Amino acid sequence: MILIRKPTASQIEAFLAKQQTLPFTSEHVGATAGMPPKGFDVDRTRGVLGRGEATFCDARAALRRWQQFDLGWLAATPHDTRHEVGQTIAVVARFCGCYWLNACRIVHTIDDSGPVTRYGFAYGTLPAHAECGEERFVVEWDRASDEVAYEILAFSRPRHPLARLGYPLVRMLQKRFARDSVAAMRRL
Repeated sequence: MILIRKPTASQIEAFLAKQQTLPFTSEHVGATAGMPPKGFDVDRTRGVLGRGEATFCDARAALRRWQQFDLGWLAATPHDTRHEVGQTIAVVARFCGCYWLNACRIVHTIDDSGPVTRYGFAYGTLPAHAECGEERFVVEWDRASDEVAYEILAFSRPRHPLARLGYPLVRMLQKRFARDSVAAMRRL
């Protein structure tokens, strides 16, 4: 959904209510838990955030508040959406003075303890999204090296006619999101 003004909280709430029960746009729901499917663009971005349990706890808290999306030109809302399968979130992108409202639903969560402790989730695209695919966000703490990293794994292809028409620009924005998201997580 393209808007010329920033969507209000009530507009986003109504938008999400309409998307809540609609099917995913990809038949590969949950594929980011394993191998991304063929026929999609696949992007994997990983950045080291620091070291130690405190860094991991801070990164996990930032994911829980959807802060990896707080980029100025992009945001996820509402920020208090829980990381639970079935929860729906709006991703609002601002580009060329317009706002593009996209809907996603959480398809799986990650909360593993052990030699490598991991926390995260993945969401799939819904009909009111410019793309078709899935995206996974994970923070992990490797206890052996004490390294904390943030990783994004996504597979997608254009769905909306404007996304198909502007494919090179869309790919550029996807790469920008990954870079900016890692930088935001490092700052947090």
